[in-house]
This record gives sequence, C-alpha cells and structure tokens, in this order.
Amino acid sequence: MDEFDQFPIHEYTKSQLPSELAQIPEPPAKFFVRGAFPTDLYYITIVGSRTPTSYGRQACEHIVRGLAGYPVVICSGLAIGIDSVAHRSALSAKIPTVAIPGSGLSKKVIYPRQNVQLAYDILSAGGALASEFEPDEESRPYFFPRRNRIMAALSSFVCVIEAKEKSGSLITARLAIDYNKDLGAVPGSIFSEESTGTVKLLREGALPIRSARDILEALSIVVPELGTPPEEDLSYLPPEEALIVKELIKPLLYDELVRRLGVPTREINVTLSLLEMKGIITNERGTITRILFAKEMNV
Repeated sequence: MDEFDQFPIHEYTKSQLPSELAQIPEPPAKFFVRGAFPTDLYYITIVGSRTPTSYGRQACEHIVRGLAGYPVVICSGLAIGIDSVAHRSALSAKIPTVAIPGSGLSKKVIYPRQNVQLAYDILSAGGALASEFEPDEESRPYFFPRRNRIMAALSSFVCVIEAKEKSGSLITARLAIDYNKDLGAVPGSIFSEESTGTVKLLREGALPIRSARDILEALSIVVPELGTPPEEDLSYLPPEEALIVKELIKPLLYDELVRRLGVPTREINVTLSLLEMKGIITNERGTITRILFAKEMNV
C-alpha cells in the first residue's frame, strides 16, 4: 500500500464548503481534503519568493517559530522557496500546517514533485492537503492563481516574505485585500530584487511584519509581555472569574479551557459572559482570549 493511502481524500460539494470559501466570488464547485483540516483556528497564510535570500528564509523561520503555542494554522502553497520554509518551520515548531498545491492531491500528480515528501510529512504530523482540483489533475499554469484565491479566502492574515515586482505572491496579497483580510509584508533589503514586491505592498498600506507578535496583535490575540510574573494578583476578580483568567496566559480553545478547569460548562459559560461584558476577554470562533490585564485596569 502506498504511504499516502492511509490518508484518504475526502470530497466536499459546494454546499459543504467552509464558510470562508463559500462566501467568495466563484467559490469552488468541489473541495478535496487529505488529512486533518482544522476549522477552528486562525489561518496564517505565508507566501513569498521561490528563490528567497538567506534573510528571507531566516525571517520566515523566525516568524513561524514565534507563532508556536497560539491557536493558528500555517497555510501555504507547497511551492519551493518561502512556501516550503513556512511548512517545514511549522512542522518543526509543532504548529498545524495546511498545504494548497496547484494540482490534485494524488501522490502521482502533487506539484512540485520535489515536495512530495514534504506533503507526506505534513499529513503525518496531523496537517492537511487541500485543493479544488480533481485528485488526479496535473498542475497547469492557470491553476496557481485559482489556488491563490483559496489560500487568501481561508486566511485570517496573509504575510508576504520577499516577492519580486511581478511575483505570484502579489496575486494572493491582492486577493486578501479584495476579501477584506489582514495583509502584512516583511521589510526586506533595499538592495534585493526579491524585496521590490514587498516594498510596494508596504507603500500601499500593508502592515510591516518583524515578528510573530505583529501578526498576533493584528488578530487581537494576546501576547503576554516579557517578564510578566507567573503568579499574577487576581484578587480584584471574584474567585470563579479569577479561576478562568488564570488559565488564559495564552488563548485557549473553549473545549481545552473546559477540560483544564473541570467545572460544569453551565457555570463556565455564565462566567465567560461576565468576563466578556467587563472587557477582560473575547470569545471568537470558540477561542477564548484575554485582552485586559490588571495593570491596564489600574488595580
């Protein structure tokens, strides 16, 4: 049996599409998924040059590594260059990653061929491959702009790391703007042709990205400040509220919070509502995030 066969391909019709895909112009008629496709996390799409500089590679690794431990998925296109660096950095940091190749999902047609092993590594680590193309459909040049719209649609944030002036990554960036998604670009060297596209994006208003913190803050995901004491004084809160806030050193999925607390869900739901009314937490897409700390409340 082929090693890919342990990860069957699931077909979804237009009526079964994730809401992010269903809402775009010309949504896919079909959507194929191989592996575990996360639906309750923030998709961070990272794209960039197929011939990145060493600086571009280091920047990508640095940013992805900083996203470890947060409720995010690293999404990219399985291409050589920045795409591959993003996927491999996610695997190294144990962050879920989803690849959207410009081909079908059968092993014999996955493109580029040199990344077949990377595709398998993504699946083995609990990630996924996804495509609107039939499983045995070979890659074609016009598939890539269509693939890019899938990545942009799924994204909560699109980050471009090195891109020439006519790079395909800029197509993803334009689509992100069209779909009202957050867009960022990593500042590059003024002497590098690989940075001409990102300079243009920054000129046009893309958020400058120097670290994972910039992306997390753009998504309103709380990043604890360095030096925050592990045992914070929560005496300003009622005990049941303090119990929850203490767990929110980083954002948590609702089910994980319930598991950690071991408290009846009805009680947790009431307390979460009170904390949200006070502006101390947010509850978005099932992710509980702390947005206000004691020092910000002047207590």
